[in-house]
Amino acid sequence: MQKIIAHAKSFARDENGITALEYGMLAGLITVLIIASVASIGSTLKNVFSDVAATI
Repeated sequence: MQKIIAHAKSFARDENGITALEYGMLAGLITVLIIASVASIGSTLKNVFSDVAATI
């Protein structure tokens, strides 16, 4: 029983998996920000090109 408790305590103190999780969350956040900015810029550029086409 002591061996199981020692393994559980060791597992709780191990932070390697937490670091990988943090990197994954950071990558996901960056992806969401890139998608949002591209979508915003895309609609703005569409409006600019529509105005230029209407002017010509």
